[in-house]
Amino acid sequence: MLRYIFWRVLAIFPLALIISFIAFILLELAPSDPAEVALRVNEIVPTPEAIEGMRHELGLDKPFFTRYFLWLIAGLQLDFGTSFLTRTPVIQEMLRALPPTLWLASTALFFTIILALPLALWCVAKPQGFTDKCIRFIVFVLTAIPNYWLGLLLIWGVAVYLNWLPVSGMLSPQSVILPALALSLGYIGTYLRLLRGTMLNQWHQPYVFYARARGLPDNLILRRHILRNSLYSSLTALGMSIPKLIAGTVVIENIFAWPGIGRLCISAIFGRDYPMIQAYILLMSLLFLFFNFLMDVIQMMADPRLRR
Repeated sequence: MLRYIFWRVLAIFPLALIISFIAFILLELAPSDPAEVALRVNEIVPTPEAIEGMRHELGLDKPFFTRYFLWLIAGLQLDFGTSFLTRTPVIQEMLRALPPTLWLASTALFFTIILALPLALWCVAKPQGFTDKCIRFIVFVLTAIPNYWLGLLLIWGVAVYLNWLPVSGMLSPQSVILPALALSLGYIGTYLRLLRGTMLNQWHQPYVFYARARGLPDNLILRRHILRNSLYSSLTALGMSIPKLIAGTVVIENIFAWPGIGRLCISAIFGRDYPMIQAYILLMSLLFLFFNFLMDVIQMMADPRLRR
């Protein structure tokens, strides 16, 4: 087990290095001079002397690979530079906006799990029945609708028309319900279909015939054995969904005026805040690597067949 973890960690390093290089090179592909952008954002006239001074301040007068390695070393110390918009450290702005995003993403993940699991069990109990077809049809429709359109429908129906929940902002604990639902409905359909297909395949495994031969009822076999074995194959997909939920908050946070890292990213894009954009891309990519590695280790620990 420790040997597997060691080699997986070694495999992550070159991927992380490639991702950091791609995030850094985006600054070189920018259509405008970052030094001029930094001056205009701070309402300073971009004279040639001012641009030259800002390029020196940002380190843009150094060779490309020198700047990359200096940026990489600083990034390892959680120093991603200073925001063009707020003139504060980028890491400080991200740490301020990250807790609301994590709260929103964890609530959406909670909704996904508590709704997808019982619905999948309900569908598998009587496959191809009327209930199974109705649930799959509704879930298919919800999955096909973009989450920003679902967010607008929830705002109109639940918040404005019925006046049950707050419209936007993070003013109360109930404020997280609507954006979390809008974020999770698409994932609910994905996991329901994944769990349903896996559990239906498990019905034909030898251990199910053995359990039936022992006289165990189908409902008990489904909950105690089939569900447990089906969850193993869903762990990897679940691990990749956690960073996707965090990255997917970009649209939802702007619709619901949620003060998270997604809204911060949109502000950085419109304001051409290149250091913030670089840090955001690097953070989201590293989250994908980390959760993929974490779920591989958890799956290895949970499934004895993989350990062998």
